[in-house]
Amino acid sequence: MLYEILYPLKDLFSPLNIFQYITFRAAGAAISALLISFLIGPKIIRILLSLQIGETINIIGPKSHHTKKGTPTMGGVIIILSIILPTILWTRLDNIYIQIMLLSTVWMGIIGFADDYLKIIKKMPKGLIARYKMAGLIILGLIICLILKKSGLTNITTTSLPFVANGQIDLGFFYYILIILVVSGTSNAVNLTDGLDGLATGLVAVATLVFGMIAYISGRVDFSDYLNIIYIPGGGELFIYCMALVGSCIGFLWYNAYPASIFMGDTGSLSLGAALGTLSILLKKEILLIIIGGVFVIETISVIIQVLYFKYTKRKFGEGRKFFKMAPLHHHYELSGWHENLVVVRFWIIGVLLALMSITTFKVQ
Repeated sequence: MLYEILYPLKDLFSPLNIFQYITFRAAGAAISALLISFLIGPKIIRILLSLQIGETINIIGPKSHHTKKGTPTMGGVIIILSIILPTILWTRLDNIYIQIMLLSTVWMGIIGFADDYLKIIKKMPKGLIARYKMAGLIILGLIICLILKKSGLTNITTTSLPFVANGQIDLGFFYYILIILVVSGTSNAVNLTDGLDGLATGLVAVATLVFGMIAYISGRVDFSDYLNIIYIPGGGELFIYCMALVGSCIGFLWYNAYPASIFMGDTGSLSLGAALGTLSILLKKEILLIIIGGVFVIETISVIIQVLYFKYTKRKFGEGRKFFKMAPLHHHYELSGWHENLVVVRFWIIGVLLALMSITTFKVQ
């Protein structure tokens, strides 16, 4: 918005020329997101406390979690507002990639809010029925498919192959199926990982920072050509969105770090997961997402292993057994004696290592 308003006035006031630079607007978005988080965070926490909108704790989980009962949740409202407002303020709103990102963030934020509302306000333990969540994710994937198909953009159904020189593959119709799978899988993966104070928030910030770098590189002909990656005209605007998201996560971490004053709830985790998945689609890095978001992948796999092993042992021995002490994996380490903060920091370190590994794939190409 500021670009449309102020940049045309550059001939009258030359310093306004700075608004043409993506790096300047990205920095502005990150700082704005931080400030918004700091300004609205305490107010939203007070409102949630006054309305007694607090977290319920699973009695079969780690005993240390019982002290968290009543901690305000639905804090994803803070995250979403501090993403959306800076994005509107600092990006070019006529950019189709920005429009898709705003749609994904708000769409899944609404679904997550409905889930939290049913669980906490209406006291429905399961919240929004799983098939309705999946329906929401599939509809979002279909909308993204439709927008991209009608956009007139080139290489819509093409994706990148990491570790391969000039690696690209056109999936044709199957690419639209991939979009639905990526958006749904990533959203659910972040939701599963959001079980410890600051865990998902920090990991999303790290992953988004990598996507921000990719967006900046992909949006420049010279850099993308040098690194043998797909050039995405207009993709540089996604760098601004990414920095707003990173600033939002860091701002929310101020309240969400151990011991958390507020939890993001499904309002935050579903929208952040959808944002990561959509970024990977728009930047043609769906496969690389497996490395960038490696911790989310591992957490999801641990749940799948736990469920399959339980069903297998129940069928074979008549009694279901656990492969892990508890799934997702972060709870397994808690029950193994690790302090919650230790689990979070070590998972963050793994997330950073995977992020660095993903960046090195560019030179391998």
